[in-house]
Amino acid sequence: MATLAGWHVELEFTEDGHRTGAAALLRLGDGCEMRARGYAMRHPSDPEQLRVGEEIAGARALMDLAGQLLQKAHTEIDEVSGKHSFPIKG
Repeated sequence: MATLAGWHVELEFTEDGHRTGAAALLRLGDGCEMRARGYAMRHPSDPEQLRVGEEIAGARALMDLAGQLLQKAHTEIDEVSGKHSFPIKG
């Protein structure tokens, strides 16, 4: 039987004028927590679309978390193998 693992991600958004911010919190099964932020700026001539700003800011925060996860994984690989692994950037 396969073992299931679960991660919990929380995203909170703030709107300040033309700027939307996203704060992400990731809780891993090993008790580790990672935090990241992402931002989106709306040009003053663009129509207000709060959802679009949230999507862009949220995506940027999640991309930061993805980078942190890759770094964590490669650090753990290096500790066990004694060799330097290379994260693939995507």
